Amino acid sequence: MQPLTTPREKGKAQPYQVKQEGHKSQKPDWIRVKAPVSKGYNETKDLMRKYKLNTVCEEASCPNIGECWAKKHATIMILGSVCTRACRFCDIATGMPDKLDPHEPERVAEAMSQLGLAHIVITSVDRDDLPDGGAEHFAKTIRAIRQASPETTIEVLTPDFLRKEGALEVVVAAKPDVFNHNLETVPRLYPTVRPGARYFHSLRILAQAKELDPSLFTKSGLMVGLGEDRAEIHQVMDDLRAADVDFLTIGQYLQPSPQHHPVIDFVTPQQFKSYEKMAYGKGFLMASCTPLTRSSYHAGDDFAKLKEKRLAASC
Repeated sequence: MQPLTTPREKGKAQPYQVKQEGHKSQKPDWIRVKAPVSKGYNETKDLMRKYKLNTVCEEASCPNIGECWAKKHATIMILGSVCTRACRFCDIATGMPDKLDPHEPERVAEAMSQLGLAHIVITSVDRDDLPDGGAEHFAKTIRAIRQASPETTIEVLTPDFLRKEGALEVVVAAKPDVFNHNLETVPRLYPTVRPGARYFHSLRILAQAKELDPSLFTKSGLMVGLGEDRAEIHQVMDDLRAADVDFLTIGQYLQPSPQHHPVIDFVTPQQFKSYEKMAYGKGFLMASCTPLTRSSYHAGDDFAKLKEKRLAASC
């Protein structure tokens, strides 16, 4: 299958476009990754099994799992492995949610203590079936990690808590170091890509988190290759800066199965560099824009850089 070319703006980096035929798509070399086979990968996998923990690394078919698990880095997914939403980009199972496990926060804390992490990322499925959307479970997990590993910094990647009054306040009051909520895509594509969510509600969640605790670092992420254009990405950047978001991640969308939203184009590394340059120009403290960037990719290293940049900006 040969790549298709279409006219684009002169002198600017162009996406690498591919024709979609079911689940057949020609991946360019820059997003190919090796199969995970390292000793560190297997040790991390065994630890997750021992404590019966879910990870977004596995459930969402992250392409970086081999690299991250080899370094004993994992993004823990709490509140079960079944989501109440059916976003067309996501590989996590949809259906009747798992029963809430009251002992999960302690198991997460124990596993993280064994891994010896300096920084941990906690995310979850959407739990629209719970009165608080799972907010108190997030808070209990944060507190359990603080007790078991006081020096570990904590990043949460939360759902949008749509129509869950007071849920955000519960999570922020537990004092995570980083509050992350992904916009995922541009507003025009929400009805087809993220139909259960609301773009401006998600923006407001990010703004409110910083209003509730100005010391928080806030973070959001986008996927590209879903059919958005460059002007729309720039507008989302402006919206995020208006919400005082500190850190932006942008990565290439990869279609998990033929039933998911197709990849419309593969964005080139040069275009990702252009997005990163634009993000810094708009005032983000940090921007990570590469084909394989995901929300929690290199999160620990990036958190250290965030602290340094905020300190430098305040001097």
